[in-house]
Amino acid sequence: MNDRYDAGYGGDHDDRYELVGYDEYGRPIYQPAAQQQPQQQPYDPYAQQQGYGYDPYAAGGQQTGQYPGQSYDPYGTGQQAPVPPYDPYGNGAAQGAPGAPGTSYDPYGHAAASGQQPRVAEQTAYIPQQAGPAEETEAPAGDGRSERDYATGQFAFVEEPDTDSEDVIDWLNFTENRTERREEAKRRARSRLVALVVVLALTAVGGVGYLWYAGKLPGLSSSDSKTGTATSATAQKRDVIVVHLHNTKKGGTSTALLVDNTTTQQGTTVLLPNSLAVADDDGSTTTLAKSVEDDGSSGTREAIDTVLGTEIQGTWRLDTPYLQNLVDIIGNIEIDTNADVPDPDGKKGTAPLVTKGKDRTLGGKAAVAYATYRASGEAQNAQLERFGQVMQGVLRKVSSDAQGATVTVQTLAQILDPSLTDKDLGTFLAKLADLAKGGDYKTALLPVQTDGTLSAQASDSVVKDVLGGTAKSPDKDAAVRVSVQNASGVKGNSEKARIVLLNGGFTFLEGGTASAAQSASKVVYTDAADKENATEVAKTLGLPTSAVTKGKTSSNANVSVVLGQDYEPSAS
Repeated sequence: MNDRYDAGYGGDHDDRYELVGYDEYGRPIYQPAAQQQPQQQPYDPYAQQQGYGYDPYAAGGQQTGQYPGQSYDPYGTGQQAPVPPYDPYGNGAAQGAPGAPGTSYDPYGHAAASGQQPRVAEQTAYIPQQAGPAEETEAPAGDGRSERDYATGQFAFVEEPDTDSEDVIDWLNFTENRTERREEAKRRARSRLVALVVVLALTAVGGVGYLWYAGKLPGLSSSDSKTGTATSATAQKRDVIVVHLHNTKKGGTSTALLVDNTTTQQGTTVLLPNSLAVADDDGSTTTLAKSVEDDGSSGTREAIDTVLGTEIQGTWRLDTPYLQNLVDIIGNIEIDTNADVPDPDGKKGTAPLVTKGKDRTLGGKAAVAYATYRASGEAQNAQLERFGQVMQGVLRKVSSDAQGATVTVQTLAQILDPSLTDKDLGTFLAKLADLAKGGDYKTALLPVQTDGTLSAQASDSVVKDVLGGTAKSPDKDAAVRVSVQNASGVKGNSEKARIVLLNGGFTFLEGGTASAAQSASKVVYTDAADKENATEVAKTLGLPTSAVTKGKTSSNANVSVVLGQDYEPSAS
């Protein structure tokens, strides 16, 4: 086992190293062999001619006396003094090293009894294949030990547990956890603060939005904000259906639009006069009343959309018997009446069926009588407004629940237009009923000029604001509009005149039936430019040109015709 340390040093090796002992593991310890050199005078750079020498390695830097004949070579180029033996355990200078007379060798470095020898430059003992010794530490002079004092425990490779390191780790973990908890608390606090700011911002925006929507913001509480014009009227969403009330006993119709503005949460009944000029199926101008009778629900719906710029979702035909049943089903209505209405089935002198006054309760029969009543000499608009009152009273009594309103509609057992189902109508009426009960419902009459066209006032107040459309009356130059009133006493003459005029390229406008028969027919024009047209109308109807006269035309007609008893349809 010791061969690895002796290799190169046994037998054939030179005498530069000699064995001085063994370490605690049995390994040999070598040191350079001491050589006898002639003593030289030491070199004193500051006292070149003095008779004493200075030992820089002596303990405490003391002078060691004179050594005649010795010299000091700081660069190692000359001869040096003998080196004392190496003590591997740092127990002082070796005593009695080989080659030093008068000394004995102690392998464990114990000092000899011969006294301390002056220390000279020594060389470190060499152990093959071992690292050099650790840093030298100087021992105080005179303690009998070498500067290199190695304890045996320094060579014991025992890994002792360090309890202090565990304490340090625990402390680091504690401080780290505490720091993390603080950071986490800060993060939670920041998150709560951000969430609070977001909630406050959303609440503020929602509050301002509600106030703006309700028209309660300062500076925006005008009538425009109440009607929702703070937002573009064309951008508002509306659901619209048209309802036609047919008087099955006296004849005639009444038309209204039921509007649900889902953007402004406002409901409106828009009353359409029968004299409103619309285009019929062939593009000719006609009245709304005539369109309802001739073109039916689909054609009239499209004609109204063209004139008002609306988008009607469906048509509700409400005959007077169904209106009576509807009022009876919902349990009567309460409205403010503006006229006394006689009982159509009663005898003369009996009490009126409906009396004028506030908060009048009307059953089904009274509601129909009031909605269709038109006093002598009254305009059609007066009757139309009564119809609007009845419709609003009905909506206040209809269930606000979609299912309940649908059941009410189904109970009527009426035949609806294919464009509107029972469920659709019930859901629509329930929404309007909710608005009517909450006071967010009104009735508006569409202003129509004498010629049936719409005025600028109508475009702003009703068509634009309520319906969100654009008024576009039929082109007056499209065809000559001829209004025909039957005063011949023969019921079918008006229809025969209509066919003849349409075949002649004219636009027929219904003028109704005169209260009394007239003997002679008349053809009347207002503008001089229409005189020629009036003459052509007379020729088309087979009337003499002498019947043409200048006067006041009716409604929106270019030429007005009154059929007298002299009218003979067969001659046309």
